[in-house]
Amino acid sequence: MALVGTRVPHFAPRRPPETLNWRMDDARRNLPSVERVLGDLRASLNGDASVQAATDAVRTVIAEARAAGAPAPSSAELAARAHDLLATSAILSLRPVINATGVILQTNLGRAPLSERAIEAMNAVARSYSNLEYDLESGGRGSRNTHLRDLLHRTTGAEDGIVVNNNAAAVFMVLQVFATGREVIVSRGQAVEIGGGFRIPDVLRQSGAVLREVGTTNRTYGRDYADAWGESTAAILRVHSSNFKVVGFTAEALPGELAEIAHRNSGLLLDDLGSGCLPDTTRFGMAHEPTVRESVAGGADLTMFSGDKLLGGPQCGIIVGRAELIEHLRRHPLARALRVDKLTLAALGATLQAYAHGTETVEIPIWRMVSADLNGLKRRAKRWAALARGHGSVVAATSMVGGGSLPGEGVPTWCAAFSMGGADAAAARLRAGSPAIVGRIADGMLLLDPRTVRPAEDRLIEKALVRLLSGNPDRDS
Repeated sequence: MALVGTRVPHFAPRRPPETLNWRMDDARRNLPSVERVLGDLRASLNGDASVQAATDAVRTVIAEARAAGAPAPSSAELAARAHDLLATSAILSLRPVINATGVILQTNLGRAPLSERAIEAMNAVARSYSNLEYDLESGGRGSRNTHLRDLLHRTTGAEDGIVVNNNAAAVFMVLQVFATGREVIVSRGQAVEIGGGFRIPDVLRQSGAVLREVGTTNRTYGRDYADAWGESTAAILRVHSSNFKVVGFTAEALPGELAEIAHRNSGLLLDDLGSGCLPDTTRFGMAHEPTVRESVAGGADLTMFSGDKLLGGPQCGIIVGRAELIEHLRRHPLARALRVDKLTLAALGATLQAYAHGTETVEIPIWRMVSADLNGLKRRAKRWAALARGHGSVVAATSMVGGGSLPGEGVPTWCAAFSMGGADAAAARLRAGSPAIVGRIADGMLLLDPRTVRPAEDRLIEKALVRLLSGNPDRDS
């Protein structure tokens, strides 16, 4: 008999588990052990991976199989997946590509390729110890800042120079060291933004300098700078327009005039050249690009420029100018924070040697590309196009300089043009190869420009085209 007010518990009948859950549980139980899969994997590795790396790969594929559910893969299948995982992880994310875009200084593809002399110099100091900061004559401590002093003087005409990690750092350092808390006069037409959101007004503000804009976007005269100079002014900053240009009704003051204004007021003329051109570009049929030597001779106290653009060397920023100013920079704490390593110094030194010896058009890849023979380019393009069996042709085009250098400037070229299938799909398949090949698309066709492809890479281009046309997705070994 039940008591009044007492709740009698209700027990619901237990429901059988879902058939799918039974199957998943069964699949998980049937997964082979880590040791068993590892045993199958070791047989295919031949000692090419560490025990820890192989074990991690096996655990990863087993975990993926467990999460996926039935059916449970065999030990051999899991070992094969682990093998593929190890092979993929062994490939570095940063790897070489073939640049067939025709853009010589392709920023997204690493800008300037280095010369063989530069690569050999890097290899020499990389595989061994070096006298980076050691004086071999005295046996005492040396300085990394002395290795390029003579070469910078010979190639630019400047008294001295210092190298930092890029040109943005060079501009920032110069402004902070010589203009913190003081005004710097900049033409409104030169208060520019270049790649990566690098804005001249922002750089001045971060450095502690105060921007004083003068003139207009298209016309700024010497008198504009002279009228703006005040007691708190430290310098005039002249900025290269980088990746754009103003044409038509324009005017700008020459470096000599700006130097005279700055020096008359006991100030500095700072020249941000950006690309860092050393040779006369008109000899290649292009517009004149201001050179470093012209900047120095024109009276700039300090000239800043890149090492990996028109100079054709490694990524770095170079500051050249009056010896006492360079020495002041050298002793500043920022010099240590922004300094470059032995590999950069070696590559830059070898690059500058080519200019000092007058062999830049032979040795330095970007100038070799610019000056390449048109007939030779056409022959190479024809050879590539012929592989397309009626779907390829040779078209006249323009190779652009790129990299924020010589905006709008290019040189005539011949490209192999392919019209088979979709151009986007064909370009994607070439990029998926090994090595990856990057072309450009124009008028619905895939174009490959031989100007930016080393002749030694032609065979790789041809093999990739044969695979593309045969529909075989396998990569070159």
